[in-house]
Amino acid sequence: MAGPAIRAWEIATFLSGAHDVRLVTFGECTRTAATFEAAHVEIGDFRAAVDWADVVVLQGYVAATFPWLQQADVVLVVDLYDPFHIESLEVLRDRPLPERDASLASALRELDAQVRRGDVFLCASSRQRDLWIGHLAAAGRLNPLTYDADPTLRELVRVVPFGVADDEPRRTGPAIKGVVPGIAEDDLVVLWGGGVYNWFDPLTLVRAVDQLKERVPRLRLYFLGMRHPNPDVPEMRMAVRLRDLADELGLVGTHVFFNEDWVPYERRADYLLDADLGVSCHFPHVETEFSFRTRILDYLWAGLPIVSTDGDAFAPLIRQEGLGRVVPAEDPTALAAALEELLTDDAARTATAGDVRRVARDMTWSHVLGPLADVCADPRRAADAGRLASVVTPDGSRPPRRRRDDVAALLRHLRASGVRHTARKVRDRVRAVRAR
Repeated sequence: MAGPAIRAWEIATFLSGAHDVRLVTFGECTRTAATFEAAHVEIGDFRAAVDWADVVVLQGYVAATFPWLQQADVVLVVDLYDPFHIESLEVLRDRPLPERDASLASALRELDAQVRRGDVFLCASSRQRDLWIGHLAAAGRLNPLTYDADPTLRELVRVVPFGVADDEPRRTGPAIKGVVPGIAEDDLVVLWGGGVYNWFDPLTLVRAVDQLKERVPRLRLYFLGMRHPNPDVPEMRMAVRLRDLADELGLVGTHVFFNEDWVPYERRADYLLDADLGVSCHFPHVETEFSFRTRILDYLWAGLPIVSTDGDAFAPLIRQEGLGRVVPAEDPTALAAALEELLTDDAARTATAGDVRRVARDMTWSHVLGPLADVCADPRRAADAGRLASVVTPDGSRPPRRRRDDVAALLRHLRASGVRHTARKVRDRVRAVRAR
């Protein structure tokens, strides 16, 4: 599972301790849970699933697809931990401008529908809270009713970060050291603990490894997941560039290793506990500033010292709490120095790992989900509920601009994923329209 699915799963797990919980997805669902129901839902059955609930927590592209959610008799909690409109600027950065415009327009339509209807909004950090309060203010949700009800807006916009598991990680078996050809049991493993997306910078990391291969010959860089578990997500441009650079430098199979498929969620501890450092590298842009890197939470959970690029929400925490090293963006020499310092100084690495475990205790799911638990214990509509009418065309048809956007999306899916995938997308869209 990628970050959004992990977050949804952990929210459902935690809330099921006090409530009846159903976790539904329009995609394939093969996982089962002991304390809640997890299932695929057909588009035509989604309304019944919403009607069953008192509180609905949604994330991603849902609200604009189902306009009837605007009038649904539920408390709607919108999870905005992933600013996907900003993310879209990076995902399609190499695509033609009309395609990028259409993608952003789709994201903004979704956010508009979410912001108009949400009773409570979740975000992952204080930086994100500032971002979303600005968005809500521009949309008219910062108004006399919501302000008088709570001038701090802490009830309307609640900080609910990504968390770490409450249970300590347990090893079920070796995963990297002594298992992956080319990585011995006594090698020093630097873990890239997630996917390779366009907004990350693995290239600087590979160049740093190239600088270190003689000074730290036991260094092994392991990329945990190259292929996204969601089949709708195509391979990213950066993943291709990463492979090309590692191959060009002659590092593949000696110092740089790729796990082609993502690991099962329950086995991630085996990989994390086989690592000596966790690393996260990104570029200095606005996506970084408002991101909340979920892989960092896994590093915290496993007690891994962290080497990270500056600029995101975690950099100040890493500095202040002594969780590792923070380096400037796109500086392979500085990154190499930070890696070398922690990999060659066992005492420093052990002390840092202790600080990581200390901080992780305050970031467990049971701790960070408290604000959402409060909503579910006493669900109430927003102070201005019903004040903002939804914008729907009288005959229910799609406006011309949206039809143009649909055509752009159709072409995008055909280029990225082929005819079979696109046919399934068209089928689902038709079902969604009929379900309105």
